[in-house]
Amino acid sequence: MENKTAVLALAALAQETRLAVFRVLVQQGESGLAAGEIAQGLGLAPATLSFHLKELAHAGLVTSRQDGRYIYYAANYPAMNQLLEFLTENCCAADGTACAPGTVCAPATKPRNTSRKVKR
Repeated sequence: MENKTAVLALAALAQETRLAVFRVLVQQGESGLAAGEIAQGLGLAPATLSFHLKELAHAGLVTSRQDGRYIYYAANYPAMNQLLEFLTENCCAADGTACAPGTVCAPATKPRNTSRKVKR
């Protein structure tokens, strides 16, 4: 990962609402959530959520897919892992030890839960 890409991702996460949205999507897993579910769960106006999702997507941290009338958003786990690996590259190298795992987050694959409660 290049410095410029890392800065873009970190800047996107350096805002309280976007960080909350991203954390909800990371917790949800690969199935993602419909935009309306995210807005309702976090108490956000649709226009506000749309703005923040656009910023997260521009940074490459979320993906979206259309399913009928709904747009589902999900965390981009490979991008998140690349950022974490970038931040922990050469971790503890001065002490002669390595502390960063190769794969930081691998979401479990499980059936989609149709009833969701979004944690703040």
